[in-house]
Amino acid sequence: MSGRGDSAVAEIRSAAHSGTRHSGPMSERGLDHDGTIAREGALDRVPTAFVPVVDAARAHITGTFGGTRLHSAYLYGSIPRGTATPGVSDLDLQLALHDEPTEADRADVTAIETALDRAFPQINGAGILVSSARFLLSGIERHDAGFFIACLCTPLLGPDLAEQLPRYRPTSLLARETNGDFARLLPHWRAKAAEAATDAERRSFGRRVGRRTVRTGFTLVMPRWGGWTSDLDQSAELFGRYYPERAEQMRAAASMGRTPSPDPAVLGMLIDDLGPWLAAEYTAVHGERAPRP
Repeated sequence: MSGRGDSAVAEIRSAAHSGTRHSGPMSERGLDHDGTIAREGALDRVPTAFVPVVDAARAHITGTFGGTRLHSAYLYGSIPRGTATPGVSDLDLQLALHDEPTEADRADVTAIETALDRAFPQINGAGILVSSARFLLSGIERHDAGFFIACLCTPLLGPDLAEQLPRYRPTSLLARETNGDFARLLPHWRAKAAEAATDAERRSFGRRVGRRTVRTGFTLVMPRWGGWTSDLDQSAELFGRYYPERAEQMRAAASMGRTPSPDPAVLGMLIDDLGPWLAAEYTAVHGERAPRP
């Protein structure tokens, strides 16, 4: 499956121009001409090395979920942004089902993840989120899961849910709804850090902590900067313009998100020093997101 070459590339490139909501020219701040946040990925940006992976993912999803369970499927992350590195980057997917996911659905997702991870050394694992289309379009998720679908996800299969969602702007409301629950993560992170017994576990967990910390730091300053980016280094740099006294710590978080260190001192700094400060500042600036049911 990994040797389809030019024909697979052509298939991906062709699919990129069918049935999706297109953005206008993107500014250097990740915005369309009307000031709304541009969709950051596209199938025609998938690096050649990852085209067979995307093609296989499409085949596995179609074969497993067919037309009765699946509403649509999406790519997100570095692969559709065109910045993926072979052997380092993950394959990230979101499935939208017609009904609420069941345990059988989640078991099928795990089987697809395992099959893709085993078949393609160019990915550092596959991760598939699964939700119902109803949840992704719900009012309470309008500025969180809805934003994720409309701006951070690239359609792969089925009708694009973004057609039923608004255009988003870099506002305080968007900041609150995407990362306004950061304070609630810290007790869980402390427990997980204490449980991590191996370097591999600390690296895997540290990567998640680093990425979420940087993204929270960026959305803290997003309305002031007036744009959107998912790039970790740019996010940390932008954060540092507004909070220079914390810039070095945020750069460390970005480094942890890219090439995680097993050093417990770095993880401890993020969770016990930068984390509480960031949570308090975030709540002071944007407010706290209401708990979900």
